[in-house]
Amino acid sequence: MYTISSKKENGALVIAVSGRIDSSNAAAAEKEIFDAVGDHSGAVTLDAAGLEYISSAGLRVILRLKKSNADTSIINASTDVYEIFDMTGFTEMMSISKAYRKVSIEGCEVIGEGANGIVYRLDPDTIVKVYKNHDALEEIHNERELARKAFVMGVPTAIPYDVVQVGDLYGSVFELLNAKSFAKLMIADPSMTEELAKDSADILKIIHSTILKPGELPDKKAEALVWAEYCRDRLPQDVGEKLVRLVSEIPDTLNMLHGDYHIKNIMRQNGENLLIDMDTLSMGHPIFEFAAIFLAYEGFSCVDRNNVYEFLGITYEQAQTFLNATFRYYFPDADEAFVNGVKEKAAVIGYARLLRRTERRAKPGDEYSAKIIEFCRDTLVRLVPAQDKLYF
Repeated sequence: MYTISSKKENGALVIAVSGRIDSSNAAAAEKEIFDAVGDHSGAVTLDAAGLEYISSAGLRVILRLKKSNADTSIINASTDVYEIFDMTGFTEMMSISKAYRKVSIEGCEVIGEGANGIVYRLDPDTIVKVYKNHDALEEIHNERELARKAFVMGVPTAIPYDVVQVGDLYGSVFELLNAKSFAKLMIADPSMTEELAKDSADILKIIHSTILKPGELPDKKAEALVWAEYCRDRLPQDVGEKLVRLVSEIPDTLNMLHGDYHIKNIMRQNGENLLIDMDTLSMGHPIFEFAAIFLAYEGFSCVDRNNVYEFLGITYEQAQTFLNATFRYYFPDADEAFVNGVKEKAAVIGYARLLRRTERRAKPGDEYSAKIIEFCRDTLVRLVPAQDKLYF
């Protein structure tokens, strides 16, 4: 028994197929499908959400439809039906996507939140990162590939194993058995700050020692140059010109960068530390990573020190301790002057980013944003002239 219905969506013909298609009804189903297509010459999408089973006779129907209309695809295939398409080679001939399992986050603990999504604990074994963008499927699949790439290269990362639907949004599911973020661990036991900072620095070294091929990931220097050039006209001429020159002179290295490295994105599971939120992976000199780290623990709180508590759940003083310890453990053989110098270089890049970010987001009459912009300008005017280079 089967049912077939059709409708037009944005110029494409969507044909919903439900029930079972086998040798007993394939011919009749084929006639209904081709009658629905009629003289339509655009894309044809078979919605298999209700398709319970399809035999070789039904597959031949789809094959003939594909031959008559090259732009034919299948969506919402159940796991069982998708496996049939996969085993018979149909997934290599045409676009076929699985139906997404639906999950509820009602009552779930919020583990963390970033610009792109919110992470919830579904149960003791799994977490889900729910993306805020309604059209995030491409972004989700991209992050999965980046996580796999990092994992294969030896970076300790959690790999999402499923894509799910959460209301009208989408999310990635990770298996993290009773894992806790570094933020949760620090909040529960502040005495762990030094230990976690050392582990944080050790993971950073693993990430940064991973050398990529040219063009393998987005170039962070190109992004930083946009920040610097934006700031150039908002600073005294000599300071603005020097900022752009200093950023342009940072070597074009092939180091992997996480891009959003902070204590909410590092998880500890059974003594093993794992990274999440891999959608910001990029490549370039590690100073760009340190600029983002500086912003997370200090820069974003330049006007209101409560920001770091709202973001990471720790006090400004804890954040400072953790930040300084991370730098110290990353450069264990360097003297204090060198470490402080790297921090200043990171601050220059970080505040250039923050100035642009704040100005572009500020609304007319936004006094709080105006204070941040003023602070960034004043700090850049103070720090940039003292720098002879922005790398180490």
